[in-house]
Amino acid sequence: MISSPTVFETNLHSLPLLARGKVRDNYAVGDDRILMVASDRISAFDVVMGQPIPGKGALLTQMALFWFDKLRHVVPNHLTGDAPESVVAPDEVAQVAGRSMLVKRLKPLPVEAVVRGYLAGSGWNEYQQTGEVCGVKLPAGLQNASCLPEPIFTPATKAEMGAHDENISLARMAEIIGTDLAEQVRKKAVQLYREAAAYALTRGIIIADTKFEFGLDADGTLTLMDEILTPDSSRFWPLQTYRAGTNPPSYDKQYLRDWLESVRVEGRAWGKVAPAPQIPDDVILQASSSYLSAMLTLRG
Repeated sequence: MISSPTVFETNLHSLPLLARGKVRDNYAVGDDRILMVASDRISAFDVVMGQPIPGKGALLTQMALFWFDKLRHVVPNHLTGDAPESVVAPDEVAQVAGRSMLVKRLKPLPVEAVVRGYLAGSGWNEYQQTGEVCGVKLPAGLQNASCLPEPIFTPATKAEMGAHDENISLARMAEIIGTDLAEQVRKKAVQLYREAAAYALTRGIIIADTKFEFGLDADGTLTLMDEILTPDSSRFWPLQTYRAGTNPPSYDKQYLRDWLESVRVEGRAWGKVAPAPQIPDDVILQASSSYLSAMLTLRG
């Protein structure tokens, strides 16, 4: 795995802390930049686990940088091109090296741009009940993990820490951010997904679905931000073992989700609220191996 000390939470004295997310700690660098540090925290069902996944933050960062570079022709992104280590004190370099991005400060859009190429997760659950996913009517007779005729755009609202994201329709998204901007986000998100999914297939990986986050810069330009196309924001399936009608094995954190679904706390199923159950060492190792395998497979 990438050589990096395990970091559950950063504590930088040279920069003011803006926020701690489920995975990232964000620090202000002047008025126009942010240092985003990917910790080794992992969340599932919008709950942060109490134990880190060693090396995860570095792997997420390297994978996101790979995709930002590959897809930079589609839409501008938030990277400044400056070294994250250049803005912290010498004694803080170990906390940020290999796991950080120095990015432009944007005005984030209050929605997540979710694109699905396959029917899985909450989309599969909704389809079984209504034949639709976020207001998008789908053909009858689809199975769990079925490939969709075309990728569909199914946005969601951003949840506060500890809350659950809510799937919404494109019409509702347009009410929140405006029709023109909503359509621009939809087009760019679908194009990003199509190009990434096509490349991933050449590496033997199916990107079943993914989410993007966008913001506006000072000039109002739509800009890709946060992380993209990592196991934390996407569902990755090995092409070789994919079968419609099943829950395909995955490179993402589905292994952890499945364990959490099966675990019993005081004889009852975990309620998907904090505190999270203690994760066994073998589950941590499997999650760690899954992240590493995804990056090595995609990047060769």
